[in-house]
Amino acid sequence: MSGRVDVLIVGAGPAGMSAAIRLRAGGWTVAVVDDRPDPGGQIWRNVEAAAAAGRAAILGPSYASGRDLVARFRASGADYHPSTEVWRIEPGWRVSCRGDEGCRIIQAEHLVLAGGAQERPAPFPGWTLPGVLTVGAAQTLLKSTGDIPAEPVWIAGCGPLPLLYMQQLIAAGGKIAGYLNTAPMHNALRGLRHLPGALAGWRDLAQGAAWIAALRRRRIPTARIRALEAFGADRLEGIRYVTLTGRTVSAAASVLLVHEGLTPALHMALALGCRVTWDEGQACFVPRVDPWGATDVDRLYLAGDMAGIAGAKAAALSGTIAAIGIDAKLRGLPVDRAEEEAGPFMMARARERAVRPLLDALYRPRPGLFAPPDHTVICRCEEVTAGEIRAASAIAAAGHNAVKGRTRAGMGACQGRQCAQMVSILLSEQTGAPVESLGLPNVRPPLKPVTLGEMAAMATIEADCREPPWT
Repeated sequence: MSGRVDVLIVGAGPAGMSAAIRLRAGGWTVAVVDDRPDPGGQIWRNVEAAAAAGRAAILGPSYASGRDLVARFRASGADYHPSTEVWRIEPGWRVSCRGDEGCRIIQAEHLVLAGGAQERPAPFPGWTLPGVLTVGAAQTLLKSTGDIPAEPVWIAGCGPLPLLYMQQLIAAGGKIAGYLNTAPMHNALRGLRHLPGALAGWRDLAQGAAWIAALRRRRIPTARIRALEAFGADRLEGIRYVTLTGRTVSAAASVLLVHEGLTPALHMALALGCRVTWDEGQACFVPRVDPWGATDVDRLYLAGDMAGIAGAKAAALSGTIAAIGIDAKLRGLPVDRAEEEAGPFMMARARERAVRPLLDALYRPRPGLFAPPDHTVICRCEEVTAGEIRAASAIAAAGHNAVKGRTRAGMGACQGRQCAQMVSILLSEQTGAPVESLGLPNVRPPLKPVTLGEMAAMATIEADCREPPWT
């Protein structure tokens, strides 16, 4: 099955839905594909069903607010394909998908990637043990099924998400063994210079302060730490951490949830040749986009956290802004007309982003996260350690390809989604080259696993659409 549309949007989170609503209001044909079974993205996962199940109150008003956008998206008339994975994108744009509806090729004049963010991989000794999960994974279970850990959990890391999840976990009847704050103390000093600019986002700051106060009232055991280790035979049995004063503490643990911030989900953008740059504030690679979300690849836009972490409200605004820019191009309107319409949305996005530099400074990951011990597994798929990557980095003209060839790091099922950035950091550590100059490795299709049968079925579909509809 194949189809042609004016705009194809990959991702049905805040940015993707907002872009679809605005483009449909302009009368354009729009297809939206998303690998989840319902719209909302990670932030509003399962929001339609959560109210009926009684989970919306537990998850909080910010979560419940997503229902309105999801309802408007459903009513927009966009051609929505849930539970659908994109596994190949060709110039044109010709996008090969697989899902519950079978295999299909969708051709589009403009392509918007709104794939959101991923939790920053946080390698430390023992992080691959069963029983060690990310905070985001635990929150996903709560949003999807209402499940929470039966035993008291340890939570380690930094950022707003652990603070939010602890409120949700307590509201759902869960118990917290302790919170290990990994944010260095000097982060607060670094953040002071950003405080005046962040006051435009005072509501977010007030919410964070309220979360911290609630934890203190409940007397949740809390410690600031500089190093962390998980241990156990076949699964997690305990944790060991080092406090800022140098004291080593061991504790029994059956569940450890970790979180060290978010990074843009760049895999698909890299496959299309988008250039990235190192963002020192967010300590990660981010794509190069203009204020509209346009990349240096013709007719390709990035929207939402995929273009830089800024939160759900800013993501929704960036989707609308990208849609206004695309609408103007499709109509052949002058730039000033588009700027006039987009102006209020750009100002609103700037207000939402105002708090970001402060948050980035306050929750910058601890230095030790970027310098793991040699025995720490970095590539989970191929079980490659930091020591093996460092050894491979010592060869002449070492780069991603050399490391990959000698260690297989990045050659597993996740295709480097979890380890590529850490490999760049370790390469920089060993070679002295700036991490930005090392970049990230090339990405090639298939972007997701695809069966031989599905690939064979594509031959018939491709025969109907050999030539791209736009040049």
